[in-house]
Amino acid sequence: MVPHLTTALNGPLLELERRFLDATPDIERWLRGQWQEHTPPFYGSVDLRNSGFKLAPVDMNLFPGGFNNLNAAFLPLCVQAAMSAIDKICPDAKDLLLIPENHTRNLFYLQNVAQIAAILRQTGLNVRLGSLLPEIDKPTPVDLPNGTTLLLEPLVRSKYRLGLDGFDPCAILLNNDLSAGIPDILRNLNEQFMLPPLHAGWAVRRKSNHFAAYDEVAGEFAKLVGIDPWQINPYFSVCDSINFHERQGEECLAANVDAVLGMIREKYKEYGIDETPYVVVKADAGTYGMGIMTVKDASEVTGLNRKQRNKMSVIKEGLAVSQVIIQEGVHTHEQVGDGVAEPVVYMIDRYVVGGFYRVHAGRAKDENLNAPGMHFEPLAFETSCSLPDQCQNPDAPPNRFYAYGVIARLEQLAASLELERTAPVEE
Repeated sequence: MVPHLTTALNGPLLELERRFLDATPDIERWLRGQWQEHTPPFYGSVDLRNSGFKLAPVDMNLFPGGFNNLNAAFLPLCVQAAMSAIDKICPDAKDLLLIPENHTRNLFYLQNVAQIAAILRQTGLNVRLGSLLPEIDKPTPVDLPNGTTLLLEPLVRSKYRLGLDGFDPCAILLNNDLSAGIPDILRNLNEQFMLPPLHAGWAVRRKSNHFAAYDEVAGEFAKLVGIDPWQINPYFSVCDSINFHERQGEECLAANVDAVLGMIREKYKEYGIDETPYVVVKADAGTYGMGIMTVKDASEVTGLNRKQRNKMSVIKEGLAVSQVIIQEGVHTHEQVGDGVAEPVVYMIDRYVVGGFYRVHAGRAKDENLNAPGMHFEPLAFETSCSLPDQCQNPDAPPNRFYAYGVIARLEQLAASLELERTAPVEE
C-alpha cells in the first residue's frame, strides 16, 4: 500500500525522485565509500516528512521502539543486517544482553523488545533480557498480547562486566534511551561492547548536534546529485538557558523563531510554494513526542499561558527542559485512509530493513503526529526501500520508497558523525 499523496506529482518532488533514480549508481557508490570511513550506529529509526516539494527527516531515534510494527516479510533483511553489525563488532559473540526501557506495562513496547530478541537469536546469539528496574529482583515473566512471554532478569555487576546470574555476555544492546541519566551499573564496562555507546542516550545526546552533522551530510550529498540541499534538509537553530516556568529565554526563542521563519519564507518564494511556513519548537534532548509546539509567528512563543508552559517544560522521566531546537516544519501531504501520515524508516547497521506509516486522523498536515491517537500501518512498505525500478515512474512505490531509504541512510551517516564527535575523551 502506498499512501495517497495530496499534491500533484508533477513538481519538485517528482523531480527530486527522478534525480535519485538517475543517480542511483553514484549514490550507492558514495554511501559505500562513507561506510568505509564511518561506523553506523547498531540501529536507528528516522521520521520523515514528505511535503510534495520537500522530503526531509525531522527526527532520528537511536533506540528504536517499533520493530514489532515492521512487515514480517522483512525479517530476513533484519537478520542479515544484524549479522553484519555483530560480525563487525564481535565476530565471536555468543551471548548478548538486551536492556529494555523501564516501562514494563507498555505491552506494545515489549512486543518490540521481543522482536529485537527474535532477530538477534536468528543470528546465532543467546539473548537474555536484563532490567534496570530495582523491583525486578528475580526472573520475572511478562505475558504479551501475541501469546509470547518475555523473561526479565535482574542485572549482576562485577568490577568491569555486566551480566545476569550465570550469564556473562560479550555485548550489551541498549533499547533504553537513558533519558533519566546513565545509571552507575552501566558505567566503566571496559571489557564489553556497549551498543549503542552510552553517549547516544538522551542524558548526553542533543538533537542540534545530530542535525548539525546532517547539515554537512546533506550538503555533500546534494552536490553529488545536483539538488538544492534545502529540499532534503530542514533549517534549524538552538536556544539554551530556557526556563519555561520562569519565562526565561523568551526573547531568544522569539528571535530564533522569527529568523528561521524568514529563511523558510525566502525558500517558499523562490520555489513558488503556496503554504504557510511554520517551525517546530522542541526539547533538544528527549523523545516520545513530548515538549513540542508548532509555531507560525514569533509572537506565539512570548507570554505562553500556564498550560503551554507546563507542556513545554518537562519531557520523558519528568526532566526539565533547558535547551530547545527550533526546526523548520515540513508539511506532510501523505494520507493513509482519513489520517495524515508520515513514513518511519528502520535501519540496522547501514541497511534499511523496513518501515511503516505513523497515522493520525486528528492532526493536520503541519502538526506533530507522534501524539495520543496515532496508530501505525505496519504493512505499508510492501516493497523494499533498497530496490528502485528504473522501468517505472519516479513516484512508483519502489522508487518513492527508495527515496525514503536514501534519506534514512543519510541520517544514519549523520548519526555516525554525531557519535564520533560527541564521544567522551578517554583518560
